[in-house]
Amino acid sequence: MGAPVPASPGILLTILLFAMSCLWAFPEVAGAKHAGITRHYKFNIKLTNVTRLCHTKSMVTVNGKFPGPRVVAREGDRLVVKVVNHVPNNISIHWHGIRQLQSGWADGPAYITQCPIQTNQTYVYNFTVTGQRGTLFWHAHLSWLRASVYGPLIIFPKPNVSYPFAKPHKEVTIMLGEWFNADPEAVIRQALQTGGGPNVSEAYTFNGLPGPLYNCSTNNTYKLKVKPGNTYLLRLINAALNDELFFSIANHTFTVVEVDATYVKPFETNLLVITPGQTTNVLLKTKPIAPNASFYMLARPYFTGQGTFDNTTIAGILEYETSSNSTTFKPTLPPINATNAVANFTRKLRSLANSQFPVNVPRTVDNKFFFTVGLGNSPCPKNQTCQGPNGTKFSASVNNISMALPSTAFLQSYFFKKSNGVYTSDFPSSPLHPFNYTGTPPNNTFVTNGTKLVVLPFNTSVEVVMQGTSILGAESHPLHLHGFNFYVVGEGFGNFDPNNDPKNFNLVDPVERNTVGVPSGGWVAIRFHADNPGVWFMHCHFDVHLSWGLRMAWIVLDGTLPSQKLPPPPSDLPKC
Repeated sequence: MGAPVPASPGILLTILLFAMSCLWAFPEVAGAKHAGITRHYKFNIKLTNVTRLCHTKSMVTVNGKFPGPRVVAREGDRLVVKVVNHVPNNISIHWHGIRQLQSGWADGPAYITQCPIQTNQTYVYNFTVTGQRGTLFWHAHLSWLRASVYGPLIIFPKPNVSYPFAKPHKEVTIMLGEWFNADPEAVIRQALQTGGGPNVSEAYTFNGLPGPLYNCSTNNTYKLKVKPGNTYLLRLINAALNDELFFSIANHTFTVVEVDATYVKPFETNLLVITPGQTTNVLLKTKPIAPNASFYMLARPYFTGQGTFDNTTIAGILEYETSSNSTTFKPTLPPINATNAVANFTRKLRSLANSQFPVNVPRTVDNKFFFTVGLGNSPCPKNQTCQGPNGTKFSASVNNISMALPSTAFLQSYFFKKSNGVYTSDFPSSPLHPFNYTGTPPNNTFVTNGTKLVVLPFNTSVEVVMQGTSILGAESHPLHLHGFNFYVVGEGFGNFDPNNDPKNFNLVDPVERNTVGVPSGGWVAIRFHADNPGVWFMHCHFDVHLSWGLRMAWIVLDGTLPSQKLPPPPSDLPKC
């Protein structure tokens, strides 16, 4: 046997480059054994022709994909995502549900934590996933671009850490979305100009596919092929723009095990309710013997408001691999306005609250806030005809303040102490003009436009009661808080009673989430520790309400320790 021939430097370089390209292309492979690795992704924002419902349009995508690519990490990993903007629109990307501890510059909402990425510009989102595991997602956070710019963000547990339930046979991600034949940017632009309600979407989608209940769409149907006698983990994400959705599979039940990337006490149900911005993980146990049938997966909206909405139903198909599928069963979904079905579902959600996943809900509260959330209107500009209520323009607000976005970003203004002319820190902690919130609306429903924030000292314990109003119709509002998870300690219908309702707050095992539906004609109470320095957006996750101003922001001051301070911005932070 001769001596082995040493590999040439060129061959070694080729092998190294190939290995690196594998890690780039298949980051799941990287560091399966080791905790805390860095995973690189590249997002090319580009225009792509996509056809649905026999309608082809050019739309903004990531890497030409609709929905966008899956981003995968383990708890403790660092994600480095290079975003390159090749389209005429400005863009920014939000990592929905990621805490962004000491990395507020990477949170993504335009004009809140960064200026948007302009055409031909680049920004690298660099953050570590700390103390989180589960199903989240990423999406554009400027205007209505998230209609097509979104994708899953799956965080697996640390190596050798198992789920708190039996390992599933297979994991499947199902993203619920919306399809517009028109350009969603043109839809909201026209609505803001006229003051009326925007045109609604033509269809809902499962993983970008509208399915067989829509015209010219049978070939674009999402099919989930399963084997009998197995358990599947379904990761459901509601990335729809403006609609809460009911979801059910005919003749099958689910076990809910996680919401918004936090584990919950498992419970069985045949109906899910998911608001935009929420995720739900369920275990689906297939039938022991393959039936000679297939089963519709259906989703359709929950809506109680007065405006127009996409009143269609989307279907996907659950198929057993060995069956002949001679018949197809349909599930029964509740009525569109079934508020009780929604409440029955949300009240079953409870944190695991065990030694491995304890509950850290603030038992005492330093700062209490009472926020009204709902619709309103604003006067029609002179020499213009408006299509909102009684010739006005639709608006939306928190404590009757409809947030006007600045022309620069809050976080930079705060960090460099240049807030003059950008924002004031006098957002009211309760409504300036109390009224019967869920009763007959007041005569004057005009909102106030303003750019006001709340300042919180580091590690303050916070309680926020969000009260829905009946102005221009009572409806549910999915409120999303950036930078934090919060505990949902109470909810109810009618007006919040500060004397009696807190007696029934759940401080034992409240569900922990990042997005919560304020009940239609009711209220929800949340608590959190303000332990994350930076500027954090809180807003309705219906993009139409977000565009109308149902948004506010919190400034959380630095703490005393280095680990409690916001570092300076990265050098490539976009400029306005």
